[in-house]
Amino acid sequence: QVQLVESGGGLVQAGGSLRLSCAASGRTFRYPMAWFRQAPGKEREFVASINWDGNTIYYADSVKGRFTISRDNAKNTVSLQMNSLKPEDTAIYYCATGLSSDGLRARLVNYWGQGTQVTVST
Repeated sequence: QVQLVESGGGLVQAGGSLRLSCAASGRTFRYPMAWFRQAPGKEREFVASINWDGNTIYYADSVKGRFTISRDNAKNTVSLQMNSLKPEDTAIYYCATGLSSDGLRARLVNYWGQGTQVTVST
């Protein structure tokens, strides 16, 4: 069993930055981690993923160059640094883990966090 708890969401103006964090506990050994988001009325979508050693990272095209995913295995945390935020980034952001980075991109998720709200105002 794995527990994921997100933090760091909030309200920010367009062009601003936020940093999301996800604390993992339980059986987290060598699992890849990812961030997803879900805007009102839309499906949950993949944002970014990172494998255990940080050597394999994927981003959705919509966030490339603006968002950076990272992890600290000693602390069992994964972070998402979000810069140059746009109103269309407004969504609930979810931390997730699964068996592989490719699987996470295909939404093959084993565990979800409860989500944290990010709102970007104009």
